[in-house]
Amino acid sequence: MTEFAKMVIDEIKEKMDKTVEHLKEELRGIRTGRASPALVENVRVDYYGSPTPLMQLAQISVPEARMLAVKPFDNGALPAIEKALLKANLGMTPNNDGKVLRLALPALSEEQRKKLAGRVKELAEKTRVSLRNIRRDGRKQIEQSQKDGELSEDVAHDLIEKVQDHLKDHEGEVDKILADKTKEIMTV
Repeated sequence: MTEFAKMVIDEIKEKMDKTVEHLKEELRGIRTGRASPALVENVRVDYYGSPTPLMQLAQISVPEARMLAVKPFDNGALPAIEKALLKANLGMTPNNDGKVLRLALPALSEEQRKKLAGRVKELAEKTRVSLRNIRRDGRKQIEQSQKDGELSEDVAHDLIEKVQDHLKDHEGEVDKILADKTKEIMTV
């Protein structure tokens, strides 16, 4: 395989890997039945006029299975953090004791679980579409390189097959992530 061909395949694989990683990041913020700092760490807080992620302003811990504790590094930021958490509409009301905000996660109803599972399925489908778009762009690049004489017909055909194999691998990974997250959400 030529250096150019290897570079094309590596670039396509890297884009697909990043797309799957993005899905994992998105799913971290979807609530199951357990508390997780990922539920609030990216909430934007208006801190001295600048929207700042909560994880940069406070320590987020899980003292109990259904409780989050948010302890600001600067106590002056506590009211702004509380306001941002209320505005984020997470379905949790912060309890402020003057030093720490506590967020109790309410139990999920069956209807809420089904909605969350539907949201997860929607995110997985968007990821699949992104992966297919990466494949399409990769094929165009390979076909253009073949027209320009940089690749032979056989090498181009092999590269297109490799791109398809990468797509199948990544779609399988998305399916597994979807099944695991759905099971996690639906388990009481």
